[in-house]
Amino acid sequence: MAVDYRSEMPSILRDFTSYLVTISGKSPKTADQYYLDLRLFFRFMRCHFGEDYSLDELNAIPINDIDLDFIKKIKLTDIYQFLDYLSRDREKHKNSPSTRYGLESSSRSRKVSAIRSFFFYLERKAQLIENNPAKELELPKQKKSLVKYLDLESSKALLSHISGKNEIRDYCIIMLFLNCGMRVSELVGINLNDIQGDRLRVLGKGNRERMLYLNDACLDALNEYLPIRKAINGIPAKDANALFISQKKNRISTETVKWLVKKYCALANLDPRISVHKLRHTSATLMYRSGVDLRVLQEVLGHKNLNTTEIYTHVDSDDMRLATRANPLSSMKRDDKKEDA
Repeated sequence: MAVDYRSEMPSILRDFTSYLVTISGKSPKTADQYYLDLRLFFRFMRCHFGEDYSLDELNAIPINDIDLDFIKKIKLTDIYQFLDYLSRDREKHKNSPSTRYGLESSSRSRKVSAIRSFFFYLERKAQLIENNPAKELELPKQKKSLVKYLDLESSKALLSHISGKNEIRDYCIIMLFLNCGMRVSELVGINLNDIQGDRLRVLGKGNRERMLYLNDACLDALNEYLPIRKAINGIPAKDANALFISQKKNRISTETVKWLVKKYCALANLDPRISVHKLRHTSATLMYRSGVDLRVLQEVLGHKNLNTTEIYTHVDSDDMRLATRANPLSSMKRDDKKEDA
């Protein structure tokens, strides 16, 4: 459930987050995250503009009195100072005594997106400012790395190590991840009435609905779990339609699902870095390598842009090994050189 931050918002940010949800179609959770990023931005600006605050107390600086006059003082160079703080001095894990400093480019990109969206709203939608300082603001360059995923045998090993009191439920959860490529938020949000024969309706980013088709393995897992699910009594009204139920008889949480994946990966002696999102990568990679068209894969994953889906066109070590062996010089030996001379 999204946290309600509206009581501590200045009115100008409250109007912006309302716009995100009601007009732009963002989810309340996304609007809350935009607010948290902007809250950090304005806290930094108060220090940057020489107000009676220090960076040491940044996480406690109030922003409820931020108004349009304050916002109009902000220039592009001020935003660059904030980004420099994020890349050099912002703690990665603020509650950890052994944290490192400097946020990754992906974290900084999300904050840049929030800043750009906010100033775009002020300039073009609310028409409260004439000069948009974030108009030329670019996203930080992303570090490119190969997608981490499980191969087919590791995926089977993961499924084979699911056991315990909630084995049937957990098996169904992992099976849906590995076959449908869902986000964890999409999986925990599934309701009973979202299952329509061999089709499954999920609610993705930006409240965009899409329909997924269930293969035989998913249908078998669901058909085994559904009688257990429907026999559970005492579920509160707000979660009465939820597909996956926790031991406390509430809709299962994202944190619980993340913990389950870590637990079963450990039991299967798999890479401890494998996460629920890596299972989404696994599903996408296995589908792509089995011949699924990239645009079809884009629809399955719910990607807004094809560029996002193209990360699955990577080649793995087996492909690289075969490519090297195909080189005509692959069988050349030093003795051959002597004979030719």
